[in-house]
Amino acid sequence: MAAPTAPTFDLIILGASGFTGKHVLKQALKFLNTTSSSSSFNSIHTTKRAKPVIPGPLPKGGIIEHQKKIGLWGVTLPSADATLVGKTFSILTENSHGLPGVDESTEMVEKRKAFWSSVKPAHFGVKLGSKSFLRILGYIMFGIIIGVLGRTTFGRWLLLKYPSIFSLGGFSKNGPSEEEVESASFKMWFVGHGFSNESLAAQRNSKPDMEIVTRITGPEMGYVTTPIIMIQCALILHSQRKDLPKGGVYPPGIIFGPTDLQQRLQQNGISFDVISKSTLSS
Repeated sequence: MAAPTAPTFDLIILGASGFTGKHVLKQALKFLNTTSSSSSFNSIHTTKRAKPVIPGPLPKGGIIEHQKKIGLWGVTLPSADATLVGKTFSILTENSHGLPGVDESTEMVEKRKAFWSSVKPAHFGVKLGSKSFLRILGYIMFGIIIGVLGRTTFGRWLLLKYPSIFSLGGFSKNGPSEEEVESASFKMWFVGHGFSNESLAAQRNSKPDMEIVTRITGPEMGYVTTPIIMIQCALILHSQRKDLPKGGVYPPGIIFGPTDLQQRLQQNGISFDVISKSTLSS
């Protein structure tokens, strides 16, 4: 009897960052049962991509910053978001029209090219915001506690055993009540600086002359918004597979950018709004 033929998989892995991303990737390669799983895993993390050319100076700002435009204090947050945005721009540097689908329609080809031609590379960072400066100091203290205790076995035991104490009330073993989840919501603000035209952007030592403020709002982030996003992404992967790239490990943006994900999220209670566009004084 002939040995059964191993099935062929065409798996899209949407990468996170840090330990979580590496763990998911390693387990996925085991699932694929390839003889070169370990070498594939190592090669993925050693591949160097092209860096996008971003006009203008690097944005200035300290660890703590006050954004008068939106009335918030912010503290720099080490986040996978900035890494994923950077990876998306790196892929675009090598593929200016995005990644072609495995068998995409002519309409999708035009849609993909039009979408990515409107996207410009940018410096991107994430800050945790609050109207209260004292709360920002609390965030910093929480980060220091996690950083110090997380380095030792005993410290990690304390964090897991008494999460409420060491997170200053931010986390607990019980989790939120239904009422707390229903009443919670989130806001993400984006403050962008750029150039009004390409000639200005091309000038050496030129500074951005335009500002745009946008905002994403939605229901409670962990228990409500996250499942909404995951389900809509899964539906797109299922229903639009031919219009998506071949299997591989990608940042989510390069996969879902040209799709109708934003419209789907809008229909499910997550709003994307342009708050203002203005000219910056020189």
